[in-house]
Formats: sequence, C-alpha cells, structure tokens
Amino acid sequence: MKRIIVIGNGMVGYKFCEKLVASNYAAHYTLTVFGEEPWPAYDRVHLSSYFSEANAEKLYMAPLSWYEAHGIDLRIKELIVGIDRQSKAVISHKGETYFYDYLILATGSGAFVPNIKGIDKKGVFVYRTLEDLEHIMSYGKQVQSATVIGGGLLGLEAAKAVLDMGLSADVVEFASRLMPRQLDEAGAHLLKTKLEQLGIQIHLSKMTTEITGNKAIAGLAFADGTSLETEMLIISAGIRPRDELAQTCGLQVHDRGGFVVNDKLQTSDPYIFAIGEAASVEGIVYGLIAPGVEMARQVANQLMGQEVTPFTSFDMSTKLKLIGVEVGSFGDPLGESEPVETIVFEDKVKGIYKRINISKARKRLVGGVLVGDTSSYGMLLQIVQNQLVLPPNPEDLILGSRGDQTAGSGLGIDALPDSAQICSCENICKSALCGIIASGIEDIGQLKSKSKAGTGCGGCLPLMNDLLKHQLKTMGKVVKNVVCEHFEYTRQELLDIIKVKQIRSFKVLLTEVGQGDGCEICKPLVASLLASTWNEHITKQDTIQDTNDRFLANIQKGGTYSVVPRIPAGEITPDKLIVIGEIAKSYGLYTKITGGQRIDMFGARVEQLPDIWERLIDAGFESGHAYGKSLRTVKSCVGSMWCRYGVQDAVSFAIEIEERYRGLRSPHKLKSAVSGCTRECAEAQSKDFGIIATEKGWNLYVCGNGGTKPQHALLLANDIDSETCIKYIDRFLMFYIKTAEPLNRTATWLNKLEGGIAYLKDVVVNDVLGIGEELEKEMQFVIDTYACEWKEVVNNPELRAKFKPFVNSNEGDPSIKFKALRGQKIPALSQD
Repeated sequence: MKRIIVIGNGMVGYKFCEKLVASNYAAHYTLTVFGEEPWPAYDRVHLSSYFSEANAEKLYMAPLSWYEAHGIDLRIKELIVGIDRQSKAVISHKGETYFYDYLILATGSGAFVPNIKGIDKKGVFVYRTLEDLEHIMSYGKQVQSATVIGGGLLGLEAAKAVLDMGLSADVVEFASRLMPRQLDEAGAHLLKTKLEQLGIQIHLSKMTTEITGNKAIAGLAFADGTSLETEMLIISAGIRPRDELAQTCGLQVHDRGGFVVNDKLQTSDPYIFAIGEAASVEGIVYGLIAPGVEMARQVANQLMGQEVTPFTSFDMSTKLKLIGVEVGSFGDPLGESEPVETIVFEDKVKGIYKRINISKARKRLVGGVLVGDTSSYGMLLQIVQNQLVLPPNPEDLILGSRGDQTAGSGLGIDALPDSAQICSCENICKSALCGIIASGIEDIGQLKSKSKAGTGCGGCLPLMNDLLKHQLKTMGKVVKNVVCEHFEYTRQELLDIIKVKQIRSFKVLLTEVGQGDGCEICKPLVASLLASTWNEHITKQDTIQDTNDRFLANIQKGGTYSVVPRIPAGEITPDKLIVIGEIAKSYGLYTKITGGQRIDMFGARVEQLPDIWERLIDAGFESGHAYGKSLRTVKSCVGSMWCRYGVQDAVSFAIEIEERYRGLRSPHKLKSAVSGCTRECAEAQSKDFGIIATEKGWNLYVCGNGGTKPQHALLLANDIDSETCIKYIDRFLMFYIKTAEPLNRTATWLNKLEGGIAYLKDVVVNDVLGIGEELEKEMQFVIDTYACEWKEVVNNPELRAKFKPFVNSNEGDPSIKFKALRGQKIPALSQD
C-alpha cells in the first residue's frame, strides 16, 4: 500500500484529507498528516470570532476523533524540518524519519513582517494563528489602544479583534485606500467612512519607518514626518508563503515566494505537490480559501485516478462582512482587464455603493464592487462567470427595475445554466445541488451537510437559499423561510414557540429547538422576539443584541452616541426645552431638530449616557427608542388647536398614539404621523401607519415608508372614530409583528403578503381569521408592561456599571476627538 504524507494541517491540508476520505482512499493509501500547531485544523477565515468566545474547539474544521475514525495518522505539535527527495523521506524536529510515495506540501503562509526599526519591541504582534491571538489577548488586558499595520482583508479583521477587546483602534495602510486590490477609490472611501463611524481611525498613505519606545512600543513614526501614539501593534500587512523546506531538498521556488508548480500542481519533483498558499501558480500565490480547496481537490483526484482539470488560474471574487460592513468584489472589480463602461450607484446617507463594469458593447458584465449592501453579489458573480446576456438596461442589475433587484431582467436563479458554479470553495455546480435537493433535502442545513457547499467562506449561502426555494417550489413543495441554519423554523414559528414554551432567553431557545451556537442573523432576531413577547428590559439579552440596543443609543461617527428623548407629537414645554439646552451645554453635545419632530443630541461618550439620562428623566423625559427596531416617532401638524384648516385635534391624538405604542419591538423600525386635515402637513401617507383627519373622524393608512424604496401608504379604513382607529392599529401592528420576515419594513411585508391590502383589510377590519381580540390583548400586555429602558439603567447599579468604553478601565476613550462647526462640536476624524 502506497504512502501519502501531508505537511501542514491548515484549512487546505484538512480539505485535501476530506477529499481523499470521500474517495475511499484507505483501500489504496495510508495517510499521515503533520501539523506544527497543538490544534487540529481550524477555520482561519473566522479567526476573529476567537476574541469574543476564546474557544478554539468552535473553530475546528473537525475534531481529533474525525481523523482517527477515517484512519488518518494526525501528528500535531510535530514540525517537518527536512525533505530527502532521493530516499522519499521527511525528517521531523524530533529526528524521526517518515517515508512517502507522494508528498503534499500544504505548509500555508506566515505573516509578512516588514523590516521596520524597533520591530522587536515588546507589544508588537502578528495576526495569523491561534497562538498569536492568545498573545494578543493577554497583552491587550494591559493597554487601552492598539494599531494595526495593514488595511487589507486581514488587517481589517485584526482591527475588529482590537474593538472586540474593548481597545481604541487605529489602522495604518501604505496605499492610498483600504483594500486596494478589491475596491476602487469611491468604494474604499465609503468603507473608510463606515469604519470611522465605528470608532476606528484610518491612516492612509503612511509608510512606517520606526516603532518608537524604550523596551515596549510607545508609538509609530512615519516617513512623512508624522507619528502616532499606540500601546500595542498588530502587523497584518500580507502573507509570505512557507517555502523554507525547499532549501533542504532543492525544490524550485518563485522569486516572490512559493513552491513553483505546474498545472497539475506538481513541484519540480513529480512526486511532490504543493497546494494552497504554499504554491506559486504562474507566479501567483492565492490567498483565499476557495482556490486552495480547488487545488486540494485536483491533487486528490489525481492520486485517486479521477477526472482532473488543469489548474492555471482562479477567480478571486470575494464577499465578506468587515466589522459589520458588507463588502464584495467580483470579476474584474477595477475594470483593468479590458475597456469597460462603468455604472455607479451611491447612497451616502445609507452608506451604500455599487459599481458594475460592463463591456464596451454593453453585452457582458465584466466585474464590480459592492459596499454596504452585498445582497446582489451571488447573482452578479454568476452573470460574470456564465457570461449571461445583460438586460436592456444594465443599471437594473444594481437598481432593480426601479424597485426590485433584477426584476424584469430575466436574470433569476432559473436563468443560470446547470454548469454554473454556485459554491466556489467546494466547486459545486447548480446541477449537483439540484440533484441533492431532489433526493429529499428541504432545508439549507441539510443541503450544506449533504453537499459540503457553503461550508467554506459561506459567501454562496444566499444563492444556495434561492436555489433551494426555487427547486422546492418547482417540485410543488411548500417553502419555509427558516431563520438560519441554527433554527429550522420561520420567524413566526419561533415567536409561537417562545410564547407556548414560555422561553425567556436565547440560550434556552437554542437548547430547546436550535443547534450550534447561533449567528449574527438569529441572535438579534431572537432578542427582538423576546422583547416583543415579554417586554423585558432589552439589555437582559445584551450578549445577543446589536450595539445600539446594547447601549440604548445609536453609535455615531467618531465612536460617540446620540441621545434622543421622546417628544410625543413634537409637543414640548419651554421648561423641557431649557433642560435639553442645559444638558447639551453641560456635555458639549451637538443638537439638531429632526424630521420626526424631536431634538437629537450627538457626541455623548458611552460612560456619560446614564448621567445624561438621569437628568432627562428627572425633567420628565423618557427614551425615544431611536436605537431600536421599535416605534420611533408619531409626527403631527398643529391640527384644530391652531390651524384654521384643521378639522380634528391632531396633536392630542398623536400624543395618545405615541404613548400607547412606545417601546413596541417589531421586525423593523416604525414611524407614524397624524395630520389634522387632508392638506397632509404631517406627511402621514409616507409612514408605516398614518392617520388623516376628516369631517367624520379619521382615515387610517398603512404600510408606507420613505426609506430606500419610497412607497405611499394604502387606505385601510375611512371615517372611523378614535377608538376604532386605535383598535385597528393594535391589530395591524400585532399582525405585522407576528407574520413579517426579519428586518422587513411594513411596506415590504405588505408587498409579500398574499392578497395584499384586501387581505390585510379582511384580517384587521373584518376579522376573518377571528384573531382580532387576541391581537388586541397581546398589544394591551405590551402597553401594560411598558417601562422606560433608560430609567431602569439609571436606577440599577449593575446595569449602569456596564456603560464604559473599556472592559478593563473606567477611563474615557482618548481617541474620541471633536472640532468646532457653526458653534457646535462635530467628530474630528483622521481626514480632518
């Protein structure tokens, strides 16, 4: 029986083993794997999650038992230091010799460390392995600030780790923009702005010449004469292939590093293969997991006598979420491979940038860039890879047919050929997934497990979901919009489970009906469901909440927070106005009157929030819930109190409405308005629910919004009295909360609701389902149990103690700086 030895037990080395196991290798080979680290293979793509959980096992690609079960001799903590090609043997650092018939070099890469004066000072680290992370976490407990050298993918992941440790973060990049290989100037600028809003200071076009300080780092000196103070440095400026074994056996390496391989991934020795970041393919080292997995597959196929495709290049398209910011680039993102025409959409308010490059003949999509919204990434990538014909108006690809992405373009999942590669990491095509779905698969978790698609970087999961739903519908099956792979239920089913089983925490729900550890999709969703059901203080679930709910305030540019007290219907007394002015003056807050008839105060530090709230509460204010997926405002005109056209008291009714539904948690934010006559000064028809006065009472409109896709509200009931109006609103809101999909505004919900406004009217007004009384009772429970979230923090020392910028210090964040503008303070960011 022949012997295979694999040097390197990283992600690619593991994937090679996985491919051999799937091909029943044990009938032909023995397999020995060497890994110098003390752990089995782990997921480097999601390495930063270690900072929030510090559990290495959750990152394992497979447990140690997997290797044993499949006959793999895994030797961890054993480093191979030499190769004897003549004897076909490798030598470990223990002096042991092991013989092979085929040798696989999956040695990966190490962190590239630039030659900077002072690089050996205490407090300087690289960001590459679990051991590196443990050192970073240990040292991070002693400091309050850290800087990352490198503004690429790895560098920004390292910056996220710095934030997760509760430290102030700076990123230093040599290039003139972040992610220069993936993003153009405009996309990179938007990403920079978004990261700065999270409190990360970005320094571009900076070449570090020296690490200053005595024994420990104190700062960085740059070539342009400027400097930066910092207490810790994390270097994540790129990778360098681990090809040092070539020196022991004479294998050819490329000038820029990496074992030189042919299209069969053989090195200069035909019995030795190189895969992953250790390989140099036509002078290129591929630093993503997908090409590494494809290399592993091709070598495994060769050794098992299966079909082989020459490996000459690989598509480097990528989609990821960097510190909560969605980023994607596909095809030729910068339009460098051929002459192109560029179509750009940018929404600076919402932080969205989309660019597509199309061929000069306007027939092909060449590539593009997405920042802030990558929902269309999967289909756009497929259009590039499969050379699909563009729609008559190519801008529809990023705008939709003036509303719905790719609507009317004929470029849905069914337009893709059977050969379309859905999962690039595992090289799985559409037809293969369709075949697996046809075998009886009905949820995304099963599809992942059966096919292995989506188990790499995860970027293909949205497209897999679309394909699964499409195929199930084609087969005549009911499609369930499950929350995620951790809960095989819809949002509505989870809400019912929480109520029936009286579940009050995410952990219990996961144990009872879920699996795994949860994710960024299901955690905030469940937190919202728990809040909607039990109306308990939102910070009770702070381990699964978004940052805004965690601190009961919206985080703003520069790392500070906004304070928005409730001002029902915009009515406020002079005394309360004076209090707001005094507080803003005391804390140096920027003040602005909003479109929702409130006064926002910006620039509060996290440790100042409870003190500010206490003063507001003492003056009779309460939380305005500007941070939550809940009722924000009920806008009003002055109505019949002052206006000569007013026919009803719009102000009084708006106050009643806002105070009734304050704090109501829902799938998305809610906005309302009450107009005192049909002149519509409060703009009620652009709200989630709006009320317009008539001579006979009120007209109730629902499901409008003025968001990304503006939509007018539709008439639900006309000429109704105040009591009936409130009853219908109770039913409408509770029905929306119970049936809407996650993060769907009321307008989107109505558009998806079978039967549309006619069906909604039947449910709410005609009570055809017989649930009207139940919906009213559920709403009354929320109203009866309402409590101001700010007040509870102010009066609870344990909750109040959570409001500080650093987990290991009560001092303020020194990185937060301001500058003057028109007599007020605004954030002073790095570009200033």
